[in-house]
Amino acid sequence: MANNKKQDNSKKLQRTIRFPLLVLYGMGTMVGAGFYALAGKVAGVAGLFAPVAFGVAGLLALFSALAFAELSSRLPHAGGSARYVEEAFGKKWLSAVIGWLIIVTGIVSSATLTVATVRFIQDFISVPEQISTVVVALILGGIAAWGVRMAVGVVVGISVLQIATLLYVIFASTTVPESTAVSWTELWPPLESTAWLGVLSAAFLAFYAFIGFEDMVTMAEEVRDVRKSLPWALVLSLILTALLYVIVSAALVLAIPPETLAEAKTPLAAAVRHHGSVAVAAIGVISILSAVNSALVQIVMVSRVAYGMADRNYAPQLLGRVSERTKTPWLATLLATVVIAVLAVLLEMTTLANVTSLVLLAVFSLVNFALWWLKGQDGKQQSRYFNLPRTLPLVGAAVSTAALVFKLLQLI
Repeated sequence: MANNKKQDNSKKLQRTIRFPLLVLYGMGTMVGAGFYALAGKVAGVAGLFAPVAFGVAGLLALFSALAFAELSSRLPHAGGSARYVEEAFGKKWLSAVIGWLIIVTGIVSSATLTVATVRFIQDFISVPEQISTVVVALILGGIAAWGVRMAVGVVVGISVLQIATLLYVIFASTTVPESTAVSWTELWPPLESTAWLGVLSAAFLAFYAFIGFEDMVTMAEEVRDVRKSLPWALVLSLILTALLYVIVSAALVLAIPPETLAEAKTPLAAAVRHHGSVAVAAIGVISILSAVNSALVQIVMVSRVAYGMADRNYAPQLLGRVSERTKTPWLATLLATVVIAVLAVLLEMTTLANVTSLVLLAVFSLVNFALWWLKGQDGKQQSRYFNLPRTLPLVGAAVSTAALVFKLLQLI
């Protein structure tokens, strides 16, 4: 019996992640290339009210984050959304579809970010694109397979650099020569103004800078004291990210006219340009690391979802194999890395990347409905550590559906 138990334990993921690292990991799933790309666009739509738009976007994202938080405490499994949907609706086929869609979106996102990483590098040095893309994918796959401590350590390390960079941008914005003569009081739109329409439109655009928090729940089987730590880490990481976005965007629009930010290819670089070429280059390096971070998070997420699906017999059992040495789903990680490298080299990823955001928003809506349904089942998988009012997931579902419609209208 003891030997059997030991064998069973060797097939499981290892709980090594503590609350502080989990919060920084969560911020790393959100802070990065999305905000760098969206800061100028949001300023172009909302003008001086861009900080409010990011704040509203954070609030909108929080509704879904709260749903994921409670579900991660009720059902702490690596399968994440797929497991939540199965538990709520009892439809195995729906759970399998959700799981495979999440895997595909993660692979496409990682491939897109891998290509972006190489193209960022090409801004500094000349490298062969296809070979470099394969090398980057293999390095990231190696980090993910090496062990969860290694992967989380890399993500957290880069996250700290990203946060430090954004704090530097805030400082640099206060020293921009000939900055706009705008006071902090002008950053809040008047209640009677139609400016709130622009703010709401910009908020739905800014919503995409927060996508990533949902990846945290796939780490559930590697978190210590998971039912208590994971939900609160998820919520705290989103709140801290939202505060950071609001403060940085405020610093940007106070220093640089919104129309200038909207036209800038790299809005953050525009805020530090007066500090010299080294500062601009540093922003470029951080952009590379941001793309690397996001791609690595996706590989980790895909391998955990595949592991969780194999555990439920929705995927081949091979994908559930865990290395006895590294305690990672090594085969799922290897296969994901190979597919990512192939897609990154062979396909144009832009259109596919747009589709992934639509899929994720649809999953958000379904997960919110799943929690609402579960909360109607008295006594079923209740969490002692994190409980929401039953109506709140319906708000999250409505917000996610509205964001989905907004994205569809953008693509039409």
